[in-house]
Amino acid sequence: MPDRNRYLLEESRMPRQWYNIVADLPAPPAPPLHPGTGQPIGPDDLAPLFPKAIIAQEVSTERWIDIPEPVCEVFRMWRPSPLFRARRLEKLLGTPAKIYFKYEGVSPAGSHKPNSAVPQAWYNAQEGVKKLSTETGAGQWGSSLAFAGGLFGLDVTVYQVRVSYDQKPYRRAMMETWGAKCLPSPSDTTEAGRAALAKNPDFMGSLGLAISEAVEVAAKNEDTKYALGSVLNHVLLHQTIVGQEAILQMEMTGDDPDVIVGCTGGGSNFAGIAFPFIGQQLRGEHGKRRFVAVEPAACPSLTRGKFAYDFGDTSHLTPLVNMHTLGSTFTPPGFHAGGLRYHGMAPMISHVAELGLIEAQAYHQKACFEAGVMFARTEGIVPAPEATHAIKGAIEEALRCKREGKAETILFCLSGHGHLDMAAYQAYFDGKLIDQDYDEKELAMALSLLPQVA
Repeated sequence: MPDRNRYLLEESRMPRQWYNIVADLPAPPAPPLHPGTGQPIGPDDLAPLFPKAIIAQEVSTERWIDIPEPVCEVFRMWRPSPLFRARRLEKLLGTPAKIYFKYEGVSPAGSHKPNSAVPQAWYNAQEGVKKLSTETGAGQWGSSLAFAGGLFGLDVTVYQVRVSYDQKPYRRAMMETWGAKCLPSPSDTTEAGRAALAKNPDFMGSLGLAISEAVEVAAKNEDTKYALGSVLNHVLLHQTIVGQEAILQMEMTGDDPDVIVGCTGGGSNFAGIAFPFIGQQLRGEHGKRRFVAVEPAACPSLTRGKFAYDFGDTSHLTPLVNMHTLGSTFTPPGFHAGGLRYHGMAPMISHVAELGLIEAQAYHQKACFEAGVMFARTEGIVPAPEATHAIKGAIEEALRCKREGKAETILFCLSGHGHLDMAAYQAYFDGKLIDQDYDEKELAMALSLLPQVA
């Protein structure tokens, strides 16, 4: 089938284990530190926030961790997800490269986020937890946890960053349809939110502050645990089902990826597609590939951030983690890829970057929307603003191949569709979408306030 465009795995071939890259790294990442003592945290320190099974996954060094059968049952609603060959995009670009994309927009929530929301909800339910609190930016994670919480009988409260809460009202409606409560952050329901509002009643919010609110609720209520959609090891672990499926599907194509691209905000999508392929390389099962993380120029944690210990939230309630960070007090501009507006990069991705295993690029939102529209008009799928960054990165790689006359194979993860982001596309078409830059002075100030760790 020389013109085949879609590659589907049989349901029986869906991975039944998650891949933990820690087992294959040449050097372990630095441990998280207690925010009060500055000492490495233990399981008891995380117990107020997470169920025991999640804590065990967070610190595990095992290469493979079994996916519980009840979780697999839910996954089978949409997994395995399809792999596509983007032949029309290739033709438009005039590139000798082959472009493939793994499409995660087929999930009920329309993104890759349920890959972690479902197991997190299940593990909490198994331990008798009744309520979950969480944060969300653009709303993909909040809607995914609302979906998963509804399946397992959990009450979910979502703190959505104010700028995205206002920009994307239908994400909020989706969360409420699945039974969750969605509040704008900063809110008047937490000390962290009230303090932010007292300082600036019109504050657009940040993921760091929304995390503070969600963590505060979990820490103060014994019947509530905290769930998050990116950054920490267990979330990245859950997403590796994406890359494992992609390995099997690329074998079906007869091609092998030379370059693997993903967008990065907190890091879950990039880790999901890249870590299983990096693992092959680390185990000596494959030669060197290039792994390209694409982030927004307005919130460039990998390309402009400092690799240092920092808090994961604005109010400094979370453990200190070693990551590329713009500073926990840094507030990115209100660009439309709300899921990428986080001040730090996942510690594990930061670590592999420091090991030289991946590279990073940053682009402004207008260039990314231009790439997203080009993709929609050739391949038919309207991508989420976050996913347009991966498309932009893949297009740049394809154009490089054209300039160099190289017929490389490019694989990227299309992390979600943009059906609830059409206001952003309309702003782009109306010429109202502008490239926003962060404040250099604010960045310098935020970095100057990084905690001093011995």
